[in-house]
This record gives sequence, structure tokens and C-alpha cells, in this order.
Amino acid sequence: MMYKKKWFFVGSLFVLAVVIRLFSANDVVTEQYYSTGLYTYIGSFFRWLTGLLSFSLGDILYGIIAIWLLSKLIKGLKVLLKKQVSSQVFLKKLSKTFIVLLIIYIVFNILWGINYNRQGIAVQLGLKMEKYSPQDLKTISNILLQKVNESKAAIIKAPAVILSSKEIFKRSVEAYSLVSKKYSFLQYNNPSVKTSLWGWLGNYIGFTGYYNPFTGEAQVNTTVPKFLQPYTTCHEMAHQLGYAKEKEANFVGYLAASASKDSMFLYSVYLDLFLYADRSLYSADSAAAKSLAHQLLPSVKYDLEVLNDFYLKHQNPVEPAIRWMYGKYLQSNQQPSGVSSYDEVTGLLIAYYKKYNEL
Repeated sequence: MMYKKKWFFVGSLFVLAVVIRLFSANDVVTEQYYSTGLYTYIGSFFRWLTGLLSFSLGDILYGIIAIWLLSKLIKGLKVLLKKQVSSQVFLKKLSKTFIVLLIIYIVFNILWGINYNRQGIAVQLGLKMEKYSPQDLKTISNILLQKVNESKAAIIKAPAVILSSKEIFKRSVEAYSLVSKKYSFLQYNNPSVKTSLWGWLGNYIGFTGYYNPFTGEAQVNTTVPKFLQPYTTCHEMAHQLGYAKEKEANFVGYLAASASKDSMFLYSVYLDLFLYADRSLYSADSAAAKSLAHQLLPSVKYDLEVLNDFYLKHQNPVEPAIRWMYGKYLQSNQQPSGVSSYDEVTGLLIAYYKKYNEL
């Protein structure tokens, strides 16, 4: 009887996973009924719930899970080395693992993951996404170059104020409030932005921020250079609003950060976007890309040296493997370019500029 109940449970989970897959296969249905429908309530509720806490609940859960997995791995290796595993026990363990993975898949998708299959920001803004030319890249890179230099000059002229992480989070919420006046679908309520407890680890495996789909929290690595943090925060908040793909989170983060009146936010977003665009331009016209990079203000070049030194300091043999695995994760979620998907924000910027004639 118990055996039948178990397989009925497994079968039900499998059917639910298939239903989720079939539902999310239609981007129009996903956009209308999940991303701008059900998910708005799910995301808002979890942000409200975890926003009541001053610490990162998701990071604590991740820590507990990591310790549990490590203990299970050690225990499993000991058993294997002693050759105490029968085929029956092995199959039982394998079935339990399969059930756990199915549950994680279902919960992940219901709480957030289905957003990977939505129509997204390009459709919401009516942007015409088409193949862009090297000239388009030069145009957009030139504009971003000017924006970077202007915002950096404004920071230099103003009194030196180093924003705390708490203040950056607060101003990021204000930035979304401003951009939502222009695009109502970017309204952000119930803030839940946290300092990552694992920022020190992130420096070695290569993350500046991440979104926890199980708790609704946006996590920011506040140990990275300060000029990265405003745009990173806006990017992770975009994930909270249901923009799962990295290029979309980059673009929505741009819309929010560029709506801010704060020079630090403007510098943060335009510097990051310039680097994306210049990297894309380099593939098409390396001479033009080098020429533009050379025109950055000395103070901007200094910041880039600081950033490069930061990355070199934390360089290690594990990071490329983590980057590869993350790339595979992105590829499995509608982002065939893997980690290069971040750079694809350039195409959205070009389409946006062609339609609105502004950045």
C-alpha cells in the first residue's frame, strides 16, 4: 500500500512538472497569466514577508542546505568506500533524490522560474528587436561614453559622499518609484533587498548579486567596489519584478537607475553598460572599441584599474568551473548565450534608442 502511495506521489509530481513545462511553452500565456498575473502577487507577498526581517533569510537557508548536502556527501562517500551499498539501497536513495529534484523544480518554477519564458520588456515597450550593425554599436557606445564621463565629472564636482549599503538600497527603491511613473508595470512595492552574507565567497566565485526565488529577496554583494553596487541593486530588484533573463534584468535595472537623479547611480549604470557595449563593439571593430575606451576620463580609468585589481586579487581555479556551470544553467533557461547573455542588453539599448532617441 505504501509502495503504491509513493509512486502515485511521484507520478503526481511528474505530471505537475509536465504541466508547468507545457504552460510556460507559450510566452503569451506566460506573460498574461503568470508574469503580469499570478507572479505579481507571489513576488509581492514574499517581499513583504522577508522584508520584515533585517537579515537575509535566504542566505541562512542556503547555508543550512550547503552544510546538510556536505554532510550527506561525506556520509555517502564513507559508505561507498566501505562497499556497504546494496543495489536495493542505491535505488532507494536514487528515487529519493529524484523526488527532491522534482519538488525543487516545481517550487522554483511556481515561485519565479516560469518568468524565464515570458515575452518580456521588449514586448512591453514595443521595441523592435532586430540584428544591429557595427555602426549601431558605435553610436550606442559613443552615447554611453559621454554619459559615463558626464556622471563621473558630476561626482568629482560634488562633495565626497560615500553611500552606505543601506542608503544605496533606499535610493534604488526611490529610483523604481521614479521610473514607475513612466512605466507603471515597473512599480516596486514591499522592498526586500539584503546584504549578502556570502559576499566574501561571491568574490571568489564571481557574483556581485543574486536573487533568491524561494524567499523573494534580492541579495547584493556589498564587498565589491562601491561604484558597482547601485546598478547591481537595481538589476537584482528587476529579477524581483519577474524579469528573469539577465539581459532583461540588466535593461530594467538601467531604466530604474537612469531615472535616478543621483550621479552615483548614473555613473554605476552607464559605466557597466559602456563596458557591455564596448565589449560587443570590440568583436566587430576592435580599433573603434579601443579608441572609445581611450576617451574615458582618467578618473574612470582609475576605477576600472581598481575593479581589475579586485578581480585579480580574488582569481582562483574554482571560479571558471562555477562560471561554466552557471552558463549551463542560463542556457537551460532560455538563454543560449550562457554568461554572455548579460552582454545582450546592448541589443535592447539599441532598440530603445532607435524608438525613443534617448538613453
